[in-house]
Amino acid sequence: MTPLVLMEALSNRYKSLKKVGIVQLHTEGNALYTQEPYNQSFEVISCFVGGNVRKTINSEKGSYIPVFLSEVGDLFEQGFVSLDVAFINVSPPDKHGYCSLGVSVDVTLAALRSADIVVAQINDQVPRSHGDGIIHTDQIDYAVEVSQAVFSHEPKMPNKTETQIGKHIAEMVEDGATLQLGIGAIPNAVLNELGNHKGLGIHTEMFSDGILPLVEKGVITGEHKQVKPGKIATCFAVGSQKLYDFIDDNPFVHFKEAAYTNDTALIRKNPKVTAINSAVEIDLTGQVCADTIGGYQISGVGGQMDFIRGASLSPGGKAIIAMSSVTRKGDSKITAFLKEGAGVTTTRAHVHYVVTEHGVVNLYGKDLHERARALISIAHPDHRESLQKEAFDRFNISM
Repeated sequence: MTPLVLMEALSNRYKSLKKVGIVQLHTEGNALYTQEPYNQSFEVISCFVGGNVRKTINSEKGSYIPVFLSEVGDLFEQGFVSLDVAFINVSPPDKHGYCSLGVSVDVTLAALRSADIVVAQINDQVPRSHGDGIIHTDQIDYAVEVSQAVFSHEPKMPNKTETQIGKHIAEMVEDGATLQLGIGAIPNAVLNELGNHKGLGIHTEMFSDGILPLVEKGVITGEHKQVKPGKIATCFAVGSQKLYDFIDDNPFVHFKEAAYTNDTALIRKNPKVTAINSAVEIDLTGQVCADTIGGYQISGVGGQMDFIRGASLSPGGKAIIAMSSVTRKGDSKITAFLKEGAGVTTTRAHVHYVVTEHGVVNLYGKDLHERARALISIAHPDHRESLQKEAFDRFNISM
């Protein structure tokens, strides 16, 4: 839902602008304002870092705000981050003058309430979603009409490792569970294995194409949920045009603000919340780094902690960190220590289940020695011996 026409028009005015701050979450497109010569006039402050701004965020031209997705709206509305202008992408108004925010409600409503001026690109290719992402044209100060496809991502097919991880997690999912998962190969691998489940629900910050076959088969019904029963509750969606066609004018999908979908107090009310999140690396005590490589910012805290905690507190819930055991270069993602400068996204006290292609362990209630042994048991076999030596050096324990 990135308002690309507006952002490119702004970027092209770089010669007449100075010290313009751009506040954003994840965006799609070329991010012209981060490129030479345009970037001389702009500074990017991001609450979540995508690939198109990663280099800028790790330079003097930008920075990152560590924040839970559930609290980004509060930063705007309480004045911690002041907004002069909000640029948005909306559907054409209906006969009553109401436009839809499409597939990205998340923090947009908070931005609209906080900004002095609202500028919209009214886009006939934006799907009309149900829920809270509806605004009247009276709330828009300036607008331009465009016809531009919503940014799409085709589903990524899981490889052998990801498929095995998906099978491990699917075995943990109970009938009647409420799922939180995102985009990518591992979530798709999990969903591919859930065809024989019953009465599953979705309460998530985002979803993608992987749910569509399960909706069509009647596996995802939301009938057991306590919060928005009978509906998919989400704050944004990313996927193919098929996904956006499914969302368009579909009352089964209910879009809310991130302050709602990611509210731990609401998440925990649902039964058997099974939250599936990823990691860059995890140390032998259970500390999870999911948003940096060393000191280099690659993404953001996002909603991982919101849902890890919410799932842990849910009746019968399961909070899951899922990752392949090694990087593409073959380095172990289970390490004695996190890399120097790495951010701790999820603390060791919050981590419960950890899943790799080599198995599942539950760290809840385990002491540091037990955690080290458990994590080494699901590390890649090529790295277990070295991890055992590092565990001995760190904890003075033998395996």
